[in-house]
Amino acid sequence: QVQLVESGGGLVQPGGSLRLSCVASGNIFSIAAMGWYRQAPGKQRELVAAITGGGSTNYSDSVKGRFTISRDNAKNTVYLQMNSLKPEDTAVYYCKMTYYSSLTYHDYWGQGTQVIVSS
Repeated sequence: QVQLVESGGGLVQPGGSLRLSCVASGNIFSIAAMGWYRQAPGKQRELVAAITGGGSTNYSDSVKGRFTISRDNAKNTVYLQMNSLKPEDTAVYYCKMTYYSSLTYHDYWGQGTQVIVSS
């Protein structure tokens, strides 16, 4: 069973930066796709950024140019560097792992970390 543990959330002023981390257990991290999602109060969970096992990335339009997703396979860790934060970035941020095995996609989620952008 894979476990994902996020950290790095907190309170930051508009225009500030935070770096989120997500550490995965197990030995499949390097072949798994990783994603960061967020869910604001009263809204659906949405994809923020994703990175494949090969390092290809994609971002939602709302964060493009401000957020950067990266991974360190040696540390089983995926990061989300968030710059130029806006109040609308306030949400619980979740890490997700997806890997393909036995003709099936397997998804795992972390417990989430709160990000609040406010002055």
